[in-house]
Amino acid sequence: MTIKQKLIEKVKNLLKEKGQKALEIAKQSVLQEKSGYEPINEALRYFMEEIWLDVPHPALLSLACEAVGENPDTTASIGAAITVLAGAADIHDDIIDQSLIKDGKETVFGKFGKDVALLVGDALLFKGLMMLHEACEKLRMNQREEILRLLTQAFFKISGAEAKETGFKGKFDLSAEEYLEIIEDKAAVAEATAKIGAIIGGGTRDEIEALGYYGKTLSVLMTIRDEFIDIFELNEIKNRAENECLPLPILFTFKDSRKRDKIVSLLKEGKLTEKKKNKILDIVMTAVETRELKGKMLSLIKEADQQLKHVKKCKGTLRFILKSILEGLDTSRADF
Repeated sequence: MTIKQKLIEKVKNLLKEKGQKALEIAKQSVLQEKSGYEPINEALRYFMEEIWLDVPHPALLSLACEAVGENPDTTASIGAAITVLAGAADIHDDIIDQSLIKDGKETVFGKFGKDVALLVGDALLFKGLMMLHEACEKLRMNQREEILRLLTQAFFKISGAEAKETGFKGKFDLSAEEYLEIIEDKAAVAEATAKIGAIIGGGTRDEIEALGYYGKTLSVLMTIRDEFIDIFELNEIKNRAENECLPLPILFTFKDSRKRDKIVSLLKEGKLTEKKKNKILDIVMTAVETRELKGKMLSLIKEADQQLKHVKKCKGTLRFILKSILEGLDTSRADF
């Protein structure tokens, strides 16, 4: 790994540093609750201790608060609540997508089955709402009302995006633009989170809007990066071809009908093997359409960077995070 390729690792460490306190609060709060059914307790422990390492949301909250000049520690309790709510949404998403394994580990759905996973997601949803209520009680009335409004809108928006996405399961006729819109809608929670950080920090309306734009754009970029990573993994492509939408770089490549026909043939003819997956990978990573997608990512980075002129602090840190997103995407092999 070169010095350049260490950027993303530095960002991961930064996000962990900024979001770890909220994650620990979330973990302790959830694990102190006990169900009368031990498999539920076991699944909750597994999710909170082994799976759900959601530091990006509370880290974004903390960074946005700090960017408007306030102490980021004031965001920890709300960050913990958002982390739990996002965890509930993640489990429900795995059930919808029938994701048995994610990032090399069994999901709650994969390990405990649909029924337990559904109930664990429900439990986290109720717990997260209670934590949010308690955290908001410490804030001024106008802040509390705005935070609840933003999160309500955000979670309704991602629900709509998930519902829209299910309509394209196992189908290859979803356009790149349609799927990109779904990704943008799913970024609603990150947008709300960044705005909430600025609100807690007493930011101006310009600062709140600028950081909200930054949060949404960062989430979109990170999701697109993950979409690239998925095309390197055989099991991911298999599951996505059968139960989800195909990764965005593949959908961009489909703009060329000849490449589309080649990839669809590889996906549909018999069992998908490592050899076939590598053929798909080579087509996608050398395609002019993929360069178009990378160009779009670069434009998003520049637009988000422009918004940082409105904030007081942390500009260097926020720009550094943006800079790391494209790392490794200029290669045709898995160097992420």
